[in-house]
Amino acid sequence: MDTKQIADRLVELCREGKYEQAQQELYGEDAVSIEMDGLPPGALGNASGMDAIREKGRRWSENIVEVHGGSVSDPIVAGDWFSVAMAIDATYKDMGRMPMEEICVYRVRDGKIVHEQFFYPTS
Repeated sequence: MDTKQIADRLVELCREGKYEQAQQELYGEDAVSIEMDGLPPGALGNASGMDAIREKGRRWSENIVEVHGGSVSDPIVAGDWFSVAMAIDATYKDMGRMPMEEICVYRVRDGKIVHEQFFYPTS
């Protein structure tokens, strides 16, 4: 798959809430996941390699009590990179109800996502 096909498939799976399937299907084993600087102690941080990224995803989903809404934009593709705007309104075990919006940026190499980075307010 090329970058546009991968981006479209990621958006499709995320809109269906199939994050684990997206990781399994679309990510390279050497992928990295980068969060914003300045996160509070105990927050999910950066992860390197698919085992660590899967664990990060598992911890995030286990913390969700209820999802009230959300959205995933169409992707914007440029070469080996693409970005997607995502939003979620959810109640978390450790934070209560918290709506969040972010820009997610991805890099594709050899037909797999190898880099994801998230941009959102930390205050």
